[in-house]
Amino acid sequence: MLFIRSMRWKLTVVGLDNVPRTGGAVLTWNHTSHMDFILAAWGPRRLKRLPRFLAKRELWSSWFSRRVVTAVGAVPVDRTSGQGRARSFEVAVEALRDGAIVAIAPEGTISSSFEPLPFRAGAVRMAQAAGVPIIPCATWGGHRLVTYGHGFSPRRAWRIPVTVRYGEPIHVGADEDIHTATDRLRRVTVALVHEIQEHYPDGNPAGAWWVPARLGGGAPSPEPDPATSIEDPGPPGDPPLGPLEPDPADGAADLAPGERSTTDRRDAIG
Repeated sequence: MLFIRSMRWKLTVVGLDNVPRTGGAVLTWNHTSHMDFILAAWGPRRLKRLPRFLAKRELWSSWFSRRVVTAVGAVPVDRTSGQGRARSFEVAVEALRDGAIVAIAPEGTISSSFEPLPFRAGAVRMAQAAGVPIIPCATWGGHRLVTYGHGFSPRRAWRIPVTVRYGEPIHVGADEDIHTATDRLRRVTVALVHEIQEHYPDGNPAGAWWVPARLGGGAPSPEPDPATSIEDPGPPGDPPLGPLEPDPADGAADLAPGERSTTDRRDAIG
């Protein structure tokens, strides 16, 4: 990830021991920016594991994005066809059973409030079908470089702190209700997000556009949340989309300058 190295980000990675060294797993993360999928993949890449991402099929139509999604072993999702979505689900489950890490953003879109949106149930469906754990991940700081409504700005994000937090594996029972398990995943993710937001090295400046309204920032307040999970469109098993815009800088597994890789919360945020 040469670009991140060039930005001199002060990267803290917490909970790396929660990422399995072998075997299949579903990797999920909160969606605040176009950088999330790179940051979520940082831990697995440190362990010499390259996650496979779910990505919209349209990305294969451009020579540039096609190279990126092919390089990261992305699974194409045809959103125009129920049959195509079901096939993508099957490919993802097969990859999980073969021992791969499959990465997916349960929110399906970037949250402008920087608070987790309701989760779609696809991540849980895949984990249950393949009999593998879910590794919840929360990232914070990457949205200061680029997100919806705030264009790409290296100067704005020069040498900023960025935190990546991996939670304990979540196991979905074979007979567990899909939406109950999805709600559980979201609650864990929300707790991880709140933790790293509240202990962010740059603090939470009042009125700052990148700080959630809950912490006194200038981000828009989240919409009322009547339910914590929503049904995926299409037939049962339809997976939510992964990152919409894979980043061409994804390419190096080394830690960025200043990164601290920890498994103890006190070492990372003490």
